[in-house]
Amino acid sequence: MRTYAGHSSAKESNALYRRNLAKGQTGLSVAFDLPTQTGYDPDHELARGEVGKVGVPISHIGDMRQLFDGIPLEGMNTSMTINAVALWMLALYQVAAEEQGADIAKLNGTTQNDIIKEYLSRGTYVFPPGPSLKLITDTVAYTVSNIPKWNPINICSYHLQEAGATPVQEIAYAMCTAIAVLDAVRDSGQVPAERMGEVVQRISFFVNAGVRFVEEMCKMRAFVELWDELTRERYGVTDAKARRFRYGVQVNSLGLTEAQPENNVQRIVLEMLAVTLSKDARARAVQLPAWNEALGLPRPWDQQWSLRIQQVLAYESDLLEYDDIFTGSVVVERKVADLIAGAKEEIDRVQAMGGAVAAIESGYMKSQLVASHAARRARIEGGDEIVVGVNKFETTEPNPLTADLDAAIFVPDAAVETAAAAAVQAWRADRDQAAADAALDRLRVDARAWKATGTNAAVNLMPATLDCVRAGVTTGEWAHALRDEFGEYRAPTGVSGVVGVQEGGAELTAVRESVRATGEELGGRLRLLVGKPGLDGHSNGAEQIAVRARDVGFEVVYQGIRLTPAQIVAAAVEEDVHCVGLSILSGSHLELIPDVLARMREAGLDDVPVVVGGIIPAADEQALLAQGVAAVFTPKDFGITEIMGRIVAEIRKANELA
Repeated sequence: MRTYAGHSSAKESNALYRRNLAKGQTGLSVAFDLPTQTGYDPDHELARGEVGKVGVPISHIGDMRQLFDGIPLEGMNTSMTINAVALWMLALYQVAAEEQGADIAKLNGTTQNDIIKEYLSRGTYVFPPGPSLKLITDTVAYTVSNIPKWNPINICSYHLQEAGATPVQEIAYAMCTAIAVLDAVRDSGQVPAERMGEVVQRISFFVNAGVRFVEEMCKMRAFVELWDELTRERYGVTDAKARRFRYGVQVNSLGLTEAQPENNVQRIVLEMLAVTLSKDARARAVQLPAWNEALGLPRPWDQQWSLRIQQVLAYESDLLEYDDIFTGSVVVERKVADLIAGAKEEIDRVQAMGGAVAAIESGYMKSQLVASHAARRARIEGGDEIVVGVNKFETTEPNPLTADLDAAIFVPDAAVETAAAAAVQAWRADRDQAAADAALDRLRVDARAWKATGTNAAVNLMPATLDCVRAGVTTGEWAHALRDEFGEYRAPTGVSGVVGVQEGGAELTAVRESVRATGEELGGRLRLLVGKPGLDGHSNGAEQIAVRARDVGFEVVYQGIRLTPAQIVAAAVEEDVHCVGLSILSGSHLELIPDVLARMREAGLDDVPVVVGGIIPAADEQALLAQGVAAVFTPKDFGITEIMGRIVAEIRKANELA
């Protein structure tokens, strides 16, 4: 039983972990901030506004030491949601455990380490697919020999569902990721063929559970059957226990609503039941979101509420006392068979393209998810898919939980970023610089050796990484050394060619006419720049805005994630756009959006309206409007066509059109 937690600083997060463990948590699930996830130190330009916001900043071994101070790691089960820099974070964890006197062979836990879904959904990738798969392979091979109880990869279909995946796509793309990783480990020569069973039994999965209870429960049974078949037939694993599908679950944050947020509690409970009622497909670990995550960061009390939901199920109900209650159900068996058949068909399609990496590089999988998400959005807006309190049953009594919105969410201290930047600079100044330089040189040499041969057997990068940890190298320095050797990567956006709505109703037709007419009055086609400043990689909303904007007649400029304010303004000037739309879900809007506004004024773009979308509390919305933002859209504004109409209205207003 876990809650996903971490914020502000290692010291603050350590105190939070201790409180949560005292309340009955049985494991830790560490949330890292975006600079840490993407390999930047707190004093880097791209870290601005992001430090400590959606997780804890960990810049070096001193931070990791502080994070687990007083928490014996040899007896703890720790899940770390970290991907591009997973090898680095595991090395930090190992050294922190060694300093506590732990036997690293007894360490239990998980590094998520699934870079495929980062290219598809979450966006915290750093390196190109090939080098990223190399880092995953090295992590797997190292743990099998040195930390045998560790789960070196947590293949993560969770974010695929958030990016629009159907159950069939979620199963298929997760299995394609597993095939890519297991093939790479098998072919690397780092693990003998007779030990592949040990690799398979340490592979775990992290799955999303949506509110469609029967379908989600059947999805998990399909996962179990497919994994057993795949590992037996493709990798020759004969031990049934080693083939067990081991998964943790975070129930669906995508379905949480800002409107009537109290409804999120029953959604969370239903989603938890989907992964606990079926004993043969039951989650090994469950973490639940808080009811108010569509409003902002949850408070400790909100996290406690989610933990108590699990405890009531486990200790008060009898749901965990029986054999699988769905065995023999004709309905369940038919649904599971349909899901398996659909998933196999999609798996075969991806394998025919050359596997998951090839399907990432071609943009196939990303475009499939964007299209699925667009179809879902269209169903909600058309009323074919009901979301209670959003597009039906919208009348409500005043909500006492949100009467004081400023107190209903957690707000990190703004001084955290300044303190973290100063702390990492002091750390660099106090260490043995020669030792740090030597460790980084070894890392570059080993990375170069892999580049030269192109085989994962060339050299495992973990020993050099451990040297870096012990020499006091920082997260940013480690990642930048590998950037120098491997390069960086910008994944396909998946937006090109996707249609957001299949049929145009009266509202869509009216907006299309308004876009056309306004463009004619301004002397050309309307151009909308969709930008994602900072490190926030949650691009689903931005992608859907880009798709619908093109549907209604805009020329859309969308360059993907992780842009600086300067890059966004430069693109606005270069493309001569009529409106700039910014999407931020990480909480960095008050730092980054004013910077964009100031740079636009300097560039002479005072007449170009800026609109903003994201998880933005009401007080912050008013602050942004006061600084010159034309409009702010939050999850309650679910009608994308209506948003398009409001954007056209802001363009007309800015250009003094009737």
